[in-house]
Amino acid sequence: MQTLLRTPLFDRHVALGARMVPFAGWEMPVQYEGVIPEHLFVRNDCGVFDVSHMGEFEVEGPQARGFLQSVLSNDLDRIGPGQAQYTLLTNEQGGILDDLIVYEREPERFLLIVNASNREPDFAWLREREVTGADLRDVSDDYALLAVQGPRSLERLGLPEAAAFTFADGEIDGVACTVNRTGYTGELGVELLVPADAAGELWDRVVDRGAVPCGLGARDTLRLEVCYPLHGNDIGPETDAISAGLGWVCALDKDFTGVAELRRVKDESPARRLAAFVMDDPGIPRQGMAILDSGGEAVGEVTSGSHSPMLERGIGMGYVNAGLAQPGTELTIDIRGRQRRATVVKKPIYSREEPNGG
Repeated sequence: MQTLLRTPLFDRHVALGARMVPFAGWEMPVQYEGVIPEHLFVRNDCGVFDVSHMGEFEVEGPQARGFLQSVLSNDLDRIGPGQAQYTLLTNEQGGILDDLIVYEREPERFLLIVNASNREPDFAWLREREVTGADLRDVSDDYALLAVQGPRSLERLGLPEAAAFTFADGEIDGVACTVNRTGYTGELGVELLVPADAAGELWDRVVDRGAVPCGLGARDTLRLEVCYPLHGNDIGPETDAISAGLGWVCALDKDFTGVAELRRVKDESPARRLAAFVMDDPGIPRQGMAILDSGGEAVGEVTSGSHSPMLERGIGMGYVNAGLAQPGTELTIDIRGRQRRATVVKKPIYSREEPNGG
């Protein structure tokens, strides 16, 4: 039986009474007080998540930019030092090996933050393609990562406003860290990258300032409300970026792994698309449940589904025939043998401007 890994904050989670569960090879907190109250606190105030299980790679050298341009989907030339970019690592078929964020520390020095479950395969993929003049290192064990998210996050941390997808060295009550204006909740927030041996002290400072500890359960419902894809559910090596609605992070005018196939899919229009939907009937959609058209024919399956604490209804995403992905289309979700009505909505499902979805 595999021994689960633990983040530097494991003891603090246990002391706070968190429910710990296996996730991507790690023992992680799924909830403290409960998914719904944690979700609502992030939407209304400020929560803190331990996301130290994420992987960190450094790429440095005179060929670092060129190397990353050849393997990542987005155009690094659109950012400069102190800026970050959401991007994809794609295979030859245009499939999504991972979605990640690349940070440009200096013109020849970059940091990649990758999904926990993909740390080893991502590193192996990149190492196989590494070029002279681009030094790739896995530095994941050197760091911890805290996501502080919510409309009051900057206020509670005493941080100045900054543009999204920028970063800078800073500190929280004397604890040095890199303050990244990124997140996975759709709210104002930061992700604090800190040396592993200072993670506990930083966590304590953040909690002392009023950030409520939150688990992976709330992180999942928050990201689903705003339609952020989860690798392994909504996207993966068998799904292409165009069908997934991620064409906006693919610079199809440059060369990178899989670009020819992505150009073809875009030119021909994808046969299936990742659609978001809201339940009209009672019921909670879950991954793997069948999606049916109005005639009862199977047209896809749910890739992510849950209860939305903000809408107080079931919500989800799933791939369906392209013609059925338009907002307003009526679908049926087979929830444990019971057919329940749902409606396709415009992404995101929830936003402050349109809080009822669609």
